[in-house]
Amino acid sequence: MLSHYALLDAAVTQAPAPEAAAAAGLAPMDFVIYGVLALSLIALVYRVARSVEPKQVDTAPAPVEPAAAAKPAPAAEPVPAPAAEAKPASVAEAKSAPVAEAKPAPAPVPVEAPGLTLREGLARTHDGFVARLGQLFGGGKQLDDALLGEVEEALFTADIGVKTSQRLVAQVHDALSKQALRDPARVWDGLKAQMRALLQVEAQPIAWEAHTPLVIMVVGVNGSGKTTTIGKLAHQFASQGRKVVVAAGDTFRAAAVEQLAVWADRAQVPVIRGKEGQDPSSVIFEACKVAAEGGYDVCICDTAGRLQAKKELMDELAKVHRSIGKAVPGAPHEVWLVLDATNGQNAISQAREFTQAVAVSGLVLTKLDGTAKGGVVIGICDEMRLPVRYIGVGEKVGDLRPFDAAAFADALLGD
Repeated sequence: MLSHYALLDAAVTQAPAPEAAAAAGLAPMDFVIYGVLALSLIALVYRVARSVEPKQVDTAPAPVEPAAAAKPAPAAEPVPAPAAEAKPASVAEAKSAPVAEAKPAPAPVPVEAPGLTLREGLARTHDGFVARLGQLFGGGKQLDDALLGEVEEALFTADIGVKTSQRLVAQVHDALSKQALRDPARVWDGLKAQMRALLQVEAQPIAWEAHTPLVIMVVGVNGSGKTTTIGKLAHQFASQGRKVVVAAGDTFRAAAVEQLAVWADRAQVPVIRGKEGQDPSSVIFEACKVAAEGGYDVCICDTAGRLQAKKELMDELAKVHRSIGKAVPGAPHEVWLVLDATNGQNAISQAREFTQAVAVSGLVLTKLDGTAKGGVVIGICDEMRLPVRYIGVGEKVGDLRPFDAAAFADALLGD
C-alpha cells in the first residue's frame, strides 16, 4: 500500500499547470476552479491515506531515569533459621526438638470459672442420705433399736458400701450399748465426726519437681468421664504455666480420640494420636518419648476404657503401664482411676479390679452433682485407702476440683 506521501505527490502531479491551462484555451477563472478542485482532491486523498495507514508501534524502550544515587545493593545478611519446635504429630520430628530450656514457657491458659459451689455440687447427696440421717437423729427421737434400723437403711441406700456402713452402725451400737450417749443429736455429731475421719486419707503431693516429664496414666471404664477429666486436667495444668502433652491412647474408640482432640485444642496443648485400632501401647510410648525429648512438664495418657470384668483387657492396661516405663524410666509416676459416682457401690467394685491390674495411686470421682450417691466417696476412702485427687461437681473446667477432705465434709455434712 502506498504511503500518504506518495498519494499526495500523485495528486499534485495531476493538477494542471498554468501554461497547460492557457494552451488548452482555459480562462483564468477556470484555472482558479481547477486549482480549488485540485486542493480539495489533495485534502481528500490525505485523509483517506491517514485512515487506512496502519499505526506504527513504537518499540523503542522507554528511557530509564537514572537512580538518584547509584549505590551497589548491600549484600543480604544471613537470617538465622528459627529454632525447631517439638512437633508431636511425628515422632521423627520430635526427636530433633530442643530441650525445655530452648523454648520459652507457654503462656498460661485462663481457666473457666466453676459453675457450681462445692455445696451446690453435692446438694443431691446432702439432701438425700445426709438430710435423712439428720432427721432420724433430730426431733427428740429416742435412741433405740428401731432408730438404729432406720440408720442402717439410710446408710446402705446411700451406697457408702457394706463395710463402711457396718463400721458406722457399729459406732451407734457402741453408744447405745454402753449407755454413753442417750442424746441422739450427740450420737449424730459423733457419726459425722467418724465420716470425716474416714475421708482423711494420707496423700503425698504431686511430685512436679522430681520428674520431667511427670507422666500420669489415667484409667477407667467407658462412660466414667475419663476423657473429659483428662481434657480438664490438661486445661488446668496449662493454666498453671506447665507445658502439657496429651496421649490419645483410647484408639479403639474414635469418638474418644476426637473428643480429646477438641479438649486439647481448647487447652492449647498438643495431642499425640495414632490410627484407629492401633495398639494403644505404641501410641502412648511415642507420646512419652515426645514429652521426654521435647521438654514437657507433664504427659497425660488416656487409655482404653475397658470393662473391668474382662481379664484380658485389664492385662492390656498392665502392658501399657510397662510400655510407659520403657519410654520414661520410672514412669508412670501417677496412675489415676476415674470413677463415676452415679454407679454407687459398683464404683467400689471397679476400684478393686483396677488396683489388681495396675498400681493405682489416686482416684478421681466424677458426676457428683448428678447423683444422691455421693456417699460412695466415703466408702472408697475407707475400703481402698486411696487418696482422692479430684472430684467433678459440674460441667465446666473449674468444676473439676482438687479434693479437700475437710471442705468436702463441710459441704456434705454441714447443716
